[in-house]
Amino acid sequence: MDKARISTFFRRLKAANPHPTTELDYRTPFELLIAVILSAQATDVGVNKATKTLYPIANTPRAILALGLDGLKQHIRTIGLFNSKAKHILETCRILETEHGGEVPRERAALEKLPGVGRKTANVILNTAFGEPTIAVDTHIFRVSNRTGLARGRTPLAVEQKLIEVVPRGYRKDAHHWLILHGRYTCTARSPRCRDCPVHDLCEWDEKACCASLKAPVVRTDAPIARRPRRGAARTRTASE
Repeated sequence: MDKARISTFFRRLKAANPHPTTELDYRTPFELLIAVILSAQATDVGVNKATKTLYPIANTPRAILALGLDGLKQHIRTIGLFNSKAKHILETCRILETEHGGEVPRERAALEKLPGVGRKTANVILNTAFGEPTIAVDTHIFRVSNRTGLARGRTPLAVEQKLIEVVPRGYRKDAHHWLILHGRYTCTARSPRCRDCPVHDLCEWDEKACCASLKAPVVRTDAPIARRPRRGAARTRTASE
């Protein structure tokens, strides 16, 4: 995909969703960190259900350490791999307390030293909590980038590096969320909604015509990006976004 098409690609995603954000509920960088650790192989909906009961009781490293392993498990047992995640979270809380004054570090190297935190999680924290123009390549972004021709690569790191190279600077900070939401609700792994896609005409996927049916879709720059319906309390917004 050339520069002009890439610019149009993100201009349309921005027109459809000017202020994208994570679907994880949180109020502080620490709450976001714990939610992202829990989100591995879990849905945002499931994580939000767990943190809805956890955070009113313990939403700081010290408070979670006070819960102990069994106490923490009681709140996250509905999340996949909760046993290993509970151990990672407790050890992360110990490191935050002893080495960072109970605060989430803003440096990638320090973040990646935390148990349960790899490059992708560090990128999410740097982008969503601290406003850095990083792009965390999850399964949705990997699929969208390769399928559309936006940034092809064999590994998440290769796709991330390509995205940083090709995404226009003015769109880079929000690119992470636009691409995740596009992959989650429109450019899905199975039965992608090509007829409803705001960037259908820019996409280089060979199979898109089969998904869009015989009648060509009308491409609108203001086409909405589908999102899951909200339940209960309104979603919390980030301080930086």
